[in-house]
Amino acid sequence: MPPQLPNIADELLRRLATDQYARGVRDDGPTAAPDFDLMRTVDVDNTVALQRIIDEHGWPGHSLVGEQAANAAWLIAQHADLEFQLRALALLRDAVDRSEATATQLAYLTDRCLFHQQLPQLYGTQYRDLDDGRGPQLWDVADPDTLDARRAEVGLGPQAEYEASIRSTH
Repeated sequence: MPPQLPNIADELLRRLATDQYARGVRDDGPTAAPDFDLMRTVDVDNTVALQRIIDEHGWPGHSLVGEQAANAAWLIAQHADLEFQLRALALLRDAVDRSEATATQLAYLTDRCLFHQQLPQLYGTQYRDLDDGRGPQLWDVADPDTLDARRAEVGLGPQAEYEASIRSTH
């Protein structure tokens, strides 16, 4: 089924491409070094645009913009400031309840918000590099004994597999 707002879908997909380009992800070649100045500029611009879209249409979910553009909206929120992320988190939670977004997206944004508040995460999606030669380290996790069960509930694989993937890209 085509999205209800194809023009908004196109805008979100263009913004996603710009976001990824700034982060060094290239569709036409190998990954490049991130451009941190460009990332900051793009993130602010994308946040303003997503705020406008949300104000006009609500959370851009699957039926409104299609799955790919809804994923782009989620990723833009992931890269926004904490204040916007917290607003987006509430909207995304509602979108998940209406099957307009995925539980996996909600898990990542939940963890990102907790990370930015320096609180233990729930799903083990956030890592940080302490520049101590050990590479990315898992941010604190609440109740680590039940982490894999929580991950499974939202469609994420086991933590050990995710960590291996993180380490293989760094």
